[in-house]
Amino acid sequence: MLWSGWGDPARATPLPDTVTGLLRDLLGIRPRATAPVALDALPVPASPLTDAARRALREAVGGDEHVRTDAESRVRRTRGKSTPDLLRIRRGDVTDVPAAVVLPADHDEVLAVLRACAAHGLAVVPFGGGTSVVGGLAPERRRPFVALDLRRMNRLLALDPVSRTATLQPGLRAPRAEALLAGHGFTLGHFPQSYEWATLGGFAAARSSGQASAGYGRFDEMVLGLTLATPEGTLEAGRAPRSAAGPDLRQLVLGSEGAFGVITSLTVRLRPLPRTRRYEGWRFASFEEGTTALRRLAQDGPRPTVLRLSDETETLVGLAQPDAIGSPGARQDTGCLAIAGYEGTEEDTAHRGRRAADVLRACGGTFLGEEPGERWARGRYAAPYLRDALLDAGAFVETLETAAFWSRLPGLYTAVREALTTTLTAAGTPPLVMCHISHVYENGASLYFTVVSAQGEDPVAHWEPAKRAANEAIGAAGGTISHHHGVGTDHREGYVREAGPLGVEALRAVKRRLDPAGLLNPGILLPPD
Repeated sequence: MLWSGWGDPARATPLPDTVTGLLRDLLGIRPRATAPVALDALPVPASPLTDAARRALREAVGGDEHVRTDAESRVRRTRGKSTPDLLRIRRGDVTDVPAAVVLPADHDEVLAVLRACAAHGLAVVPFGGGTSVVGGLAPERRRPFVALDLRRMNRLLALDPVSRTATLQPGLRAPRAEALLAGHGFTLGHFPQSYEWATLGGFAAARSSGQASAGYGRFDEMVLGLTLATPEGTLEAGRAPRSAAGPDLRQLVLGSEGAFGVITSLTVRLRPLPRTRRYEGWRFASFEEGTTALRRLAQDGPRPTVLRLSDETETLVGLAQPDAIGSPGARQDTGCLAIAGYEGTEEDTAHRGRRAADVLRACGGTFLGEEPGERWARGRYAAPYLRDALLDAGAFVETLETAAFWSRLPGLYTAVREALTTTLTAAGTPPLVMCHISHVYENGASLYFTVVSAQGEDPVAHWEPAKRAANEAIGAAGGTISHHHGVGTDHREGYVREAGPLGVEALRAVKRRLDPAGLLNPGILLPPD
């Protein structure tokens, strides 16, 4: 992973001249005068790890090679991949650099690392793919911390083809997990935008939702059991597909973002590998009309495997198909582009496709053929690379998401757009605000916003009031502070308001019991005591 951006550096692509010209003319965006700091020029301080702490960690994970204190290893585990994270590291801000990177191989070694850190006063931040975009990897800096990199925990531990379940380690990156399962004829069906780099443990810790969630469900719905290593011992949760044996402890761990413990294994449900995949495009005259169509399918069926809708602005700009931006293939049609995808057997996908098409046409949709859908599928992981190219060109671009019940969705959409537009315009950088419905449910849906503006003199400080205004608008309009990005530090105050005082105190009680010294990801999810 590129240390100062997203993904594979070989796949980075500069913006076409047509796009940079549009940014200049529409939003006043100009390239920044100073280049990002080079990796070898970053002012990384020496590791504060004591010799005794180093020996204890080395003993916990079986050798020096699994305890890294060199500057590059530590920089590559500094923060996540939000726009503010990248802007800070590009300007040379390494204040959140870990004291060390520790790589355990199994559950017992994780427990040993936690004991060593407790003995030497070190905080612990679990690290998977490093793809957090909500400040989930930048803990409160009250003490040195180690990045607990789980990449060595990357095995398929068991597969039960009769029950269609698999037990996997948390450090498996999603493509490798899919390859292992495909060898047995199965798939998880979890394909978020971070798919190429994120890990299974990260999916569980942040309650991830993949782009095919309409058909396969969210990741937290896939988890049937898990093992958690904590400073106080081991917690096992989930031994059957459903249970009435008290509250479900899995739900205490899912979404906890490493604040209660480290997930060391996951038992997940599987689906047969689809025999066919087909994606298609539909045009609606307005976002309102398209939203009604998606609601009809979500509530009354047939539900496609993939179902999403871009608003007028996102469709016009071409962000609905990010790999086409600036090319002759980019659609510049009026209206709103919807993508419907079908995965499964040939008979099932054809049947669902025909029935869904009847609903979409009845709601005012115009069939555009398979080309827009297939183009979306080819470019479905390209948007983070586009974000990096926009940053290089001097633009500020960031995303945020939420969800609400269908009846509240129009008001939520308007409130967030107005909050972002008003705040950034007042700062002298009028934005382009785009949105799409990314996930649908019987009772509601998510909204995913993309914001582009000039960076301003201090891009991070420039964004903070806008992000705060958007968070407040989400709460006031009845949305949740996050649908699938997680809480981290960016959404922590919104989560506290959502959970309420008694809910927060109940979670603090759990934290005190499982992590009495407050070692695990301090300040993430909950404010520090």
